[in-house]
Parts: sequence; structure tokens; C-alpha cells
Amino acid sequence: MDALKDRDPAQIGSYTLLARLGAGGMGQVYLGRSPGGRLVALKVIRDEITDHPEALARFRREVDTARAVRSAYTANLIDASLDVAPYWLATEYVSGPTLSGAVAERGPLPPETCRGLFASLAEGLAAVHEHGVTHRDLKPQNVILAAQGPQLIDFGIARGAGQTALTEAGYAPGTPGFTAPEVLMRNEVGPAADVFALGATLAYAATGRPPFGMGEPAGVSYRAVHEPIDLAGVEPRLAQLVEACVAKDPAARPGLAEVIARCGVRAALVEDTFYGGLVGLGEAVPQTPPQRVPPAPAAPPLGPHELPTASAPGVHGYTPTQLSQPTRRRTRPWMVAVAVGLVVGIGAAFVLIPEKDKGGDESTAGSGKSPTPSSSTSDAAKGGAPAYAEDKIDRNLWDSATNKCNLPYEERPSQKFLTSIEDPDDPGFKDPSTTTFANKVKIGFADMLASAGDGKAPYYVTISVKPPHDIDPSTGKPVEGLLSDNVNVGYTSKPVDLYGGGGPNKWKFVTYPDDFRNWPVGGRKPRPAIPLVNDPGAWTVQFHHVRTPGDYASFLCTGFTAAK
Repeated sequence: MDALKDRDPAQIGSYTLLARLGAGGMGQVYLGRSPGGRLVALKVIRDEITDHPEALARFRREVDTARAVRSAYTANLIDASLDVAPYWLATEYVSGPTLSGAVAERGPLPPETCRGLFASLAEGLAAVHEHGVTHRDLKPQNVILAAQGPQLIDFGIARGAGQTALTEAGYAPGTPGFTAPEVLMRNEVGPAADVFALGATLAYAATGRPPFGMGEPAGVSYRAVHEPIDLAGVEPRLAQLVEACVAKDPAARPGLAEVIARCGVRAALVEDTFYGGLVGLGEAVPQTPPQRVPPAPAAPPLGPHELPTASAPGVHGYTPTQLSQPTRRRTRPWMVAVAVGLVVGIGAAFVLIPEKDKGGDESTAGSGKSPTPSSSTSDAAKGGAPAYAEDKIDRNLWDSATNKCNLPYEERPSQKFLTSIEDPDDPGFKDPSTTTFANKVKIGFADMLASAGDGKAPYYVTISVKPPHDIDPSTGKPVEGLLSDNVNVGYTSKPVDLYGGGGPNKWKFVTYPDDFRNWPVGGRKPRPAIPLVNDPGAWTVQFHHVRTPGDYASFLCTGFTAAK
């Protein structure tokens, strides 16, 4: 758990906040204390999505699920507020490390401990299924190793029988590597999908490795659909049970009663010595609100494929599912005014760049040479132009039918920013929302209302362009057999100072694919941008204010259609 920050409230409802337990796409989770001294895990929905009907429906579903599922293996709902913002729910606080944190700290679990955990979680899932609910996101981070036995947490995307699926555009329910093939391929969610996730979770517990490897989410999901699970070194009898649970055909997987029987446990898990040692990894609970710390600079969030192993020890009581990219808090409604043909030969859109975000860097843009990973960190440290913007999870998608993107901007826009999208081989005026592009796309931007004498500090802009589907890096085409929406930023251009290069009201242009690369996290070798014809359909274009390779925020989203 982490200390409260200056921006955190001191109290929610009647609960005094003591610490931060975690954060997800829907909100922040706090450790709270009731007036009578009871500890609760209190999830507060983010301000930015309180007016998003689908997000509110998902949050209400989570409350309904927590209210319906009463089990020894789940944290019970204590309180909730769904009438007016801020919306929140409070459940019992379960102390103990997450399974992911415990394995990261102590390594793989012994076979007998794994069997006891296997049986306990299967019994817990069976209790959940008896209420007509499927969890849909069982994974090591959503299992707490509590003194009374393992607890299932985070029912944020749980689904009751007969309920309509609620999924964000570009979001497949669950976590890559733990999501069943039928969910990935056909969005068929049922008890068998939870059995698959249970098997994958126990594979992680037994090996300490992600069950289908690490890498891009599309690649991890592809292996979950087509390749065997990683069980190297696992005791044969336990490996056979895991393999049965993760069978590609849901009909071939055992029921939870059979899983429990095949575990053959003869003692309570809480009596297991190794399990008892893991429970002790839980953090001490503060009894009074600690001194608050000012917010730290935003760090790039982990991709869903990295969740089982790349996080910190995670020895706290709650880790919520990350459903979407966190956005920066906006203080007032944002406005976008679309203008067509304001500059001869181009279609443009106005967007604000907030004054408070200008001035973080000190030098002008680079020379135009291709950036290299080795230069990025030193440039950022010196306050110069970031060399590139690395890839990260991003679920914003442009819809050609509505000419809109599905998520709000991360920085508040206004009326000082012009953009253009045109075909460099056919520069006559066109509306990008109704035009298809076959070979290249020329993208421009400028601050037309700023004066050349303003002397503004550098404001570095990078443009991201992403195809509609997840791309297989080895082929440069959509992942075969897994035509899922692209949930990464995609290919980014070299960061350019909005106010440099001849003045703020001078247009800056880049051309896709020539000026774009995909920069994997960690400064690994960049990948060239793919041809437009490799993935026909609606491509998403975003403009970002970039500070360092891993810290950038969108302030405009648009798109174009790639022809077949």
C-alpha cells in the first residue's frame, strides 16, 4: 500500500482514508476505516468517467455482484454509494499478499501447497458460480493469500447469467495469458473460462513464470489460443491437472468438483507451513492517516501481459483490474470545434494546449536525424527533446462512421491547435473522414493563433498512428486467427517542438509510414511502420504532449481509413 497524496480526499462517505491500495482503469482503491474502526477496501470511480454510461453500468454491476456473492472466499460488500458522484463501494479489507506478489518474493510454490491452493480456489469459484456469476478475470493478482484462506477479489468485469457483455471498444475481457481461447475468439464467457484461468493461475504459482510467456498482448493471446502452456519443471500429476484445465476446447475441461477431487487434499491450506509463511508477507495496516506525499510524476503503466511478474512485490490487500488507460483529471469540460478548409488544401481541427502544461522542457527539437534508444534518457535528463515515445497500452479507437474516438483526451483541449491529414500524392482538399488512403498519409499540425514573438517554452508533440488490429511483428500483418482491436499506441513520430522550427504558426509535417516507428518499452530496437495495405480499415491518429519516452498524454484524436 502507498501513502495518500495531496490530491486524495481525507474522507469518503463516513470512512476515513488511511492509504492507497491500488488503482485501475475505473478508479482508485483506498484503505479506509469506519467510524467504529472497521477496515474496508474502498473503490472510488474516477471523475473522468462518471458521465460514461457504460463505465457506470460496469461499476453498478460490480456492486450487484459483490452484493450477490457471499462466500468464505470473497470479500463481502459493506457499503456503496451509487446515486451521486463520487460513486464508490466498500468491501471487507482482506489483509495478505497477492499470489503474484508472494511468488515474486518467495518463488514458485511447492507441489503440495499448489494442490491445496488449487482446491481452495476451485471451491471458491464454485461458490461464485452457484450465484450465477463468472469472475472473468481470475489471475495471480486477483488472489489474496489471507490468514483464513485464499480470497478472490476484483469482480469489476464479472458477469451474471443472462447479462449483456459490457466491454470497452478495443478491450477483450480478462488478462492476456489467463483469458480462455473461446473468450478471445468469440467472447464466449462461462464457467469453463474461469476453469481455464484457474489452470493458468496455478501454472504461474508452480513455475513463477507467465503461463504463456511475455511480450505483446496479441502474441501472448495467440499462444493461449494455439500453443501449449509452459509447465516445464512442474510435478507430473499437478501438470496433468493444469493441462486439463487449460484445454483449448472448453468442453474438454474438468468441472470444479473434479478439480477438487483430483487435488486430493487431506488438510486445510491454512495449516500448510509454506502457505503460512506467505501470509506473513502482508503489510502492516496504518491506524491513523499517514503524512501525505505530493504526487509523483506519472510513470508508464504496465501492459496487461506484464501484470503477473513485472509489478513490485504487491504485498497488499487489493489490486484492481486495469480496464483502460488512466487519464489525467480535467478541471472543466473540453471543447472541440471542427473547421474544414481553414487552410488551403487541408481539413483541420482546433484543439487547446493547456497553458499550465507548457514549459516543461528547455531546448528546441532535434536535427531531424533518426532517434536512437541510447539518446533518449540522456536527452530527457538534460531537459531536451525526447528522442521518441515508447509504446504503451491505449484503447482509444477512431470510428469512421461517426468520425469520433471512443475515449476523452488526457489533456484538456481548446481552440489554438490545427491539424491536417492529406494524401501526399494527391494534395487536393479532402475530408479524411470520407477519404481512403492507399500508400501514404501526410499529417500536419500548427498553433496558428500564437505569435512568433511569444517566446513560449518548448512543447514537444509526437503523433501516434495505429492500425485497427493487433499486428504480428514477425509478419507486419494482423495476428492470424486473432482479429482483435489494437490496444497499443502503435507507431509514433519523432517528437517536435510545437513552437520551434520557424515559429509557432508554422506548419510541421510528418509522413506515414516513412517518419514513424514502434518503440517497444525499455528502449529495445524499434520496428518499422507497416504499409497501410497490411491492415485496411479505420486507423487512429492521436496527438500527444510528450515529456519523456514513457510520459506523454493525448490532447487530440482523429483518424483515417486505409484502403484495401
